[in-house]
Amino acid sequence: MINYNPKDWFGLIFRFHKSDTFRTLFWVIVSVSLYSWLVIYIELEVIEMNFSSSVMHSLLGFVISLLLVFRTNTAYDRWWEGRKQWGALVNVSRNFAFKISTWVKNAEAKPKLMRYAVAYPHVLTEHLRKADYSTLPDKHQLLIDDLKKDMHHIPNALAKRMQKMVDENSHDLDTAKQLALIEDLNAFTDICGACERIRKTPIPYTYNIFIKKFIFIYIITMPIGFAGTFGYWTILITSFTFYILASLELIAESIEDPFGLDSDDLPTDTLAENIERNVEEIMS
Repeated sequence: MINYNPKDWFGLIFRFHKSDTFRTLFWVIVSVSLYSWLVIYIELEVIEMNFSSSVMHSLLGFVISLLLVFRTNTAYDRWWEGRKQWGALVNVSRNFAFKISTWVKNAEAKPKLMRYAVAYPHVLTEHLRKADYSTLPDKHQLLIDDLKKDMHHIPNALAKRMQKMVDENSHDLDTAKQLALIEDLNAFTDICGACERIRKTPIPYTYNIFIKKFIFIYIITMPIGFAGTFGYWTILITSFTFYILASLELIAESIEDPFGLDSDDLPTDTLAENIERNVEEIMS
């Protein structure tokens, strides 16, 4: 995720980064411009037809704008829901560490539970990507190799270990404290499940493909409808319109899965490191 100053208007206007939509769409925009030039040349110079349907395209433009607004809002809702779940993970990790540090008396169980709580956000980060746990810090590798013996779903295996350890030390806890710890452990699993729901449930295929087809048809018919009114200026109008519509669709595609490594995705690695520092500070 890119950190920036949202109030720096001019700096943002003239800033380009590797995921900027213009770079992604550059050659497609060039192709659209060439196509527009060819259509306008044939219409005005070859068959000398002065056809105009700009009013119809204006109406259709309003409809497609509504669809794209709904599309981007839906994608942002998924991004923000992911951020809320990771915010909840920060809180539950801190609460769990507070309770472990003050309630658990077993000198062997306490550091193990801290180790599990520290590892969980790192494990969840990789689980929501490609489950390549080899990229995690070396201090977590032995634990993950051990967890793989229990089950393939590593976050569940880690939650099970914490649950088992809490149960083994229940003699040091009264019923209220034990239930409070179990509630935190349930929250870990609930957060994991909510993130999996976002990760594994894309925008419905029919809706997604319809928007792309609508944009395509709208753009390829623009030179035909606008040539009689704007002449060769239609090339610029068509290319710029395509850039706006396609950029909105690309932005929606980028943020609807917020757990990857794109520049607009959530900073889950940073959040996991912050949780680790918080837990270690609490336990110290």
